Amino acid sequence: MKVKFPVYLLVFVVTIMFAREAAAQLPSIDLNIRPADSPEQVVDTVKLLVLLTLISMAPAFLVLMTSFTRIIVVLSLLRTALGVPSAPANQILIGLTIFLTIFIMAPTYKQINEQAIQPYLQNQISQQEAQEIGAKPLCDFMLRQTRERDLGLFINLAKMEKPERPEDVPIHVVIPSFVISELKTAFEIGFMLFIPFLVIDMVVASILMSMGMFMLPPVMIALPFKLLLFVMVDGWYLVVKSLVESFR
Repeated sequence: MKVKFPVYLLVFVVTIMFAREAAAQLPSIDLNIRPADSPEQVVDTVKLLVLLTLISMAPAFLVLMTSFTRIIVVLSLLRTALGVPSAPANQILIGLTIFLTIFIMAPTYKQINEQAIQPYLQNQISQQEAQEIGAKPLCDFMLRQTRERDLGLFINLAKMEKPERPEDVPIHVVIPSFVISELKTAFEIGFMLFIPFLVIDMVVASILMSMGMFMLPPVMIALPFKLLLFVMVDGWYLVVKSLVESFR
């Protein structure tokens, strides 16, 4: 009589053996809080805290203070207009949006790095000065894309005196103004993208009704034609080109 040894049990035993050897070689991690011996240690600690804070807030910066909002909304509306809600996948759209955001924001981030980050890391300016200098290029970018009406709305809601120049508006007023301006612009672009595909849906539906094919879904027939039109006009090229140029 042969006794069959389960394969999963063998894998489990081998895993336990390797885990024990790895655990025996892992170094111990100790965290101590003690007084600093020199001012340089305090500066390094502050830099680490600032870095961790920026990393935790990076998603909010990426979504609300850059071109990310407009791009992802337009691409999502484009996918809906095509009638393919699951293609391209969300991961592809988000990945494309991130790299387009990096491309568009590269000059702004380069300016922030040269004027604020590098001088701060070299202890040439204080942390507060670095924040003030670094916020200016980002505010300039957002103000170029913000409508005066949206900016005036949040200035009135904040009960502030009307500033002499847009550059004098504080950043906590600029950010929400920029976001709603981006949403309006994104929906305007999305409306323009919907028009040709809507025409195709109407033509296909009219043809099917005239032929008496009431049970055949028009969306199923119109989808290949919408995809063919989008490919023939090189739609991705035109959409990405228009999005990037809209920030210039």
